[in-house]
Amino acid sequence: MGTIITNNLPRPDPKALAGVLESLAARFGNRLITSQAVREQHGHTTTWLPTQPPDGVVLAQDTADIQDVVRICARHGVPVIAFGTGTSLEGQVNAPGGGICIDLRDMNRVLEVHAEDLDCVIQPGVTRKALNEHLRDQGLFFPIDPGADASLGGMASTRASGTNAVRYGTMRENVLALKVVRGDGEIITTGTRAKKSSAGYDLTHLFVGAEGTLGIISELTIRLRGIPETIAAAACSFATVRGACQAVILAIQTGIPVARIELLNVEQVKACNSYSKLTLPETPLLLLEFHGTAIEVGEQSKAFGEIARECGGGDFTWTTKPEDRTRLWQARHDAYWAVKALRPGAGVVATDVCVPISRLADCVTETEDDLKRLNLLSPIVGHVGDGNFHCSLACDVNDPEEMARGEEFMHRLVERAQSMGGTCTGEHGIGQGKQKYLKAELGQEALDAMRALKRALDPQNIFNPGKILPAG
Repeated sequence: MGTIITNNLPRPDPKALAGVLESLAARFGNRLITSQAVREQHGHTTTWLPTQPPDGVVLAQDTADIQDVVRICARHGVPVIAFGTGTSLEGQVNAPGGGICIDLRDMNRVLEVHAEDLDCVIQPGVTRKALNEHLRDQGLFFPIDPGADASLGGMASTRASGTNAVRYGTMRENVLALKVVRGDGEIITTGTRAKKSSAGYDLTHLFVGAEGTLGIISELTIRLRGIPETIAAAACSFATVRGACQAVILAIQTGIPVARIELLNVEQVKACNSYSKLTLPETPLLLLEFHGTAIEVGEQSKAFGEIARECGGGDFTWTTKPEDRTRLWQARHDAYWAVKALRPGAGVVATDVCVPISRLADCVTETEDDLKRLNLLSPIVGHVGDGNFHCSLACDVNDPEEMARGEEFMHRLVERAQSMGGTCTGEHGIGQGKQKYLKAELGQEALDAMRALKRALDPQNIFNPGKILPAG
């Protein structure tokens, strides 16, 4: 399938690689792992992208470990790939040119919490769930929720988003400052804890979304929020996907501060019911969540209910019980696995696009029409409050004809989004899988500027080579 073909880069010189592994063994001992199983685990991807394992894995425990790995690899021109939890979806952790993977999961300490300023300082291996467990007793939480229990360093690197983005933004809006290890092993500090700054270039947001191609994040300062007094979740069925999308558009345009708005089409609702043992009506469905005081939540839900009825929506199913809300949202987060269970043995690739909110209904309905025409199974789910939706395409990887239809669908999906003023990816990133769409979206001049930045910050091209920027 052309959209998922990975690039194979030149391998490191065998003598250079041997020198790197020898130096790393002397420095890290048994924290350097070269077994085949562990190396393959660190090139693992949950899509059809083939695994491309590194030549070794170093288990980093502090910033000095990252610096030493980078310095050793830089001396020999050997690639370095950062690894958080491995939940990225476009091959970001693969090692197409071999090299050394730095596993950051042991760098999982919350270093500082400034409750009065609503921020904290953490190491990159801290996961979303672990951070919120740490913060709960202080009445705080970190709102970005991509579904998987990803590391915050990985979430920053891929500019992650999630179900709460419509109210709380993405990682781009919630990272205040970073410490990044650059190509010579020295540290760049990109900002401070101040909520705003006009001091110099905005280096923080240069590294947010760079997918580890410009340096390795060793510390993050991020925004926090107060846990809302009242949280209410609801499900609302619609006669059509277009009606559900129109309700979302009107809610956003009228300024209703919904915290979450998730769309599930009929196929995705059926998959979630089967996998998560739910009894949701098997029609197009919106899952919503409202945050605030009890009065605010009541007003928000009433206003949305009126809009939903105008767009063909039925009655709301409400819950404020934490266990019920958790069950509902866990089913949403398990959407990928629910699709995989629909067709055991099939390959599943989760892809996403994002369009201006005014074009959301058109894009989703045309995508569903394409799936029918091509006779493909790809349930749709999305963070539609910001125009982002996902397709989980299930295909028999041993059937060339079906794979060709899958290729056509993926290509048409991206072209459709771009023709509507949208993007080839709202939150999964480029990695290896979507490189070929960058030029059409941003133009050659933008690619040239990105390559210039890459050369300036990583002149040896050791940081996660073969990602984001297409060859040429």
